[in-house]
Amino acid sequence: MASPAVAAPSTRAVRLQTPRALRRLRDGIEAWLEAERDQIVLWAPVALGGGVAAWFLLPDPRAWAAAILLCLAVALGGVALGAGGGRLPRMLTVGALACACGIGLVWWRAERVAAPVLARPVVATFTAIVERVEPLAARDRVRLTLLPDAGSHLPHRIRVNLATADVPAGLGEQAHIALRARLMPPPAASVPGAHDFARVAWFAGIGATGRGFAPVRVIAAGPPHGGLRTRLTAHITAHLEGSRGGIAAALATGDEGAILEADSDAMRRAGLAHLLSVSGLHITAAVAATMLLVLRLLALWPWLAIRIRLPLVAAVAGALAAIGYTLLTGSQVPTIRSCVASLLVLAALVMGREAMTLRLVAAGATVVLLAWPESLVGASFQLSFAAIAAIVALHEHPAIDRWFAPREEGRGMRLLRGLGSLLLTGLVVEAALMPIAVYHFHKAGVYGAAANIVAIPLTTFVVMPLEACALVLDPLGLAAPFWWLTDLALRLLLGLAHTVADAPGSSVALPSMPASAFAAMVVGGLWLALWRTRWRRLGWLPLAIGAGGAALAPAPDLLVTGDGRHLAVRIDGELALLRDRAGDYTRTMLAENGGLDGEPALLADQAGARCTKDACAADLRADGRHWRLLATRSGYPVAWTALVAACRSADIVVSERRLPRGCTPRWLKLDGMALRRTGGVSVTLTNGEVRTVRTPGDRHPWLAPPTVMPPRTAKPYRVKASLR
Repeated sequence: MASPAVAAPSTRAVRLQTPRALRRLRDGIEAWLEAERDQIVLWAPVALGGGVAAWFLLPDPRAWAAAILLCLAVALGGVALGAGGGRLPRMLTVGALACACGIGLVWWRAERVAAPVLARPVVATFTAIVERVEPLAARDRVRLTLLPDAGSHLPHRIRVNLATADVPAGLGEQAHIALRARLMPPPAASVPGAHDFARVAWFAGIGATGRGFAPVRVIAAGPPHGGLRTRLTAHITAHLEGSRGGIAAALATGDEGAILEADSDAMRRAGLAHLLSVSGLHITAAVAATMLLVLRLLALWPWLAIRIRLPLVAAVAGALAAIGYTLLTGSQVPTIRSCVASLLVLAALVMGREAMTLRLVAAGATVVLLAWPESLVGASFQLSFAAIAAIVALHEHPAIDRWFAPREEGRGMRLLRGLGSLLLTGLVVEAALMPIAVYHFHKAGVYGAAANIVAIPLTTFVVMPLEACALVLDPLGLAAPFWWLTDLALRLLLGLAHTVADAPGSSVALPSMPASAFAAMVVGGLWLALWRTRWRRLGWLPLAIGAGGAALAPAPDLLVTGDGRHLAVRIDGELALLRDRAGDYTRTMLAENGGLDGEPALLADQAGARCTKDACAADLRADGRHWRLLATRSGYPVAWTALVAACRSADIVVSERRLPRGCTPRWLKLDGMALRRTGGVSVTLTNGEVRTVRTPGDRHPWLAPPTVMPPRTAKPYRVKASLR
């Protein structure tokens, strides 16, 4: 009888204590943020990038507008809560505004670069101005970026590959040419998780890609001998053969076209691919060498050294070197990003501030996101900023700073301490880059940290200075010894790459990583890197969850490209391709997305498959259940009755053509009509998951762009085929 009377006061007590508990929670958060006050500003570019990422993840303008309004509502809530002061309300306000700016900025950028795209594949004859020439010597190709003349009914900018033998004299940048080419719209991702060139081309303004045919006629030649970049690349490759010349050219001009595919793949597997693209390492080496040279030369003039701050002059010279190197290497976004970071470092040195800090990294990221917000979703942006943030965060940690700080000790101990610093830095950088590499490329080098301990000093302090000396002394005829030494150093670099790449377990291959697992690892990594108090350890939780999700994600059992022509199926534990003559790119792409580090097999050679020239049927087993797959592999028509009967006995049917309504498999029908709606498809039989490149309602501009089309050409005649 007394229990109700006792319960009421207890309830009132809880209600009275709730505001006090909230106040304690708020005070605890404020105390934590006060301790982290120097780190809070680092989250501003993270919020800006979060808005950019939200735009790519959300499907349509209605969702983008709703997200902006939600951010503004949170910002207003932060203003209201901040009436009594406190860091948390201000942080919410600024973060929400930055997020809204990110969404609006990338939305505006996507609309500003909008340009028509080719509606369908076509063979066209047209005239155009050559905007850019990129020799791809290793593939015996030359890549042209063209601006077709008005009235051609073609996109404003197209990219065409020519065989080297088909390139006429006088073809260079700004040349006016006439040619015939087979063109196609920029391809979307072939399967879920593959590279989406359609998105990249949209922001680059490229509306078609293809291959040109001889003869190519030069109506008006471009500037003689091409640009400085082209001449310098040709000069370097004339002195150094094969991939050695290609690597040397890549270091000087950013042109990687002369590097053989086998050597490029070895560099990737060894974790050394970053040396091939002009980035922070190369810009830093150029700036440091310029500053050192200017300081030494000016110091020889005592009158000038007494009256002028030589470090300031050297910093100006370094800035000019960074800008000149960026222009020489083609002003690509990664190079511009590194140049901006270098200029910020030089500005900090001139002002007497600490040069390399996380604030500098945050400032560089903000500049890049404001100029090219779409770069956030690219591997280049993520890899470069993850690497530099990991390095700076590691060496800003008090324990690491104390351990590796300069001190009075013997030369041997100092050398060991330096090697330990390099090894630890390499391990941390590899750990930071591995999730990004696996997410974008589906593989990552395992021995990269050890390889980079040798490769980075070899490239920075041996190859690049020797190459610079050779180029400077060439006009005097004194460069031969330096070219020989450069060639020797590059042989050592390639030998290291192949040795590491050929070592057992040199790379880890994983199938397409779930976006949620990647996002969890990014959040965890940022939390660990940007905070300083003990609460930073909470970042290990999302990091572990994301890593577990990526490691446990099952490999797909079936991958179908968006055109329906190619598929890879896991049969008897082996990944096999439908078509015997799939191109190298298709084979590599399907193997990587299927989690295979090697060459896929052929479906026709498998014991559980029965193939004709026009179709294949395969029996699959997954999770204790049998599945039957039927796939056509030619474009010839099939007898209707035979096709319908074959469909009824199959669980999954795949075809590049439009199949009749009577074709009704037991589970999944992926014909030409369905694949036009979904794009490429990934199927996991163990859990019944079906992932598609396109999702219903997705209205990003590159998925439904404005189109242009030259006059239609006639279709070829097709003969009938048989399933038997």
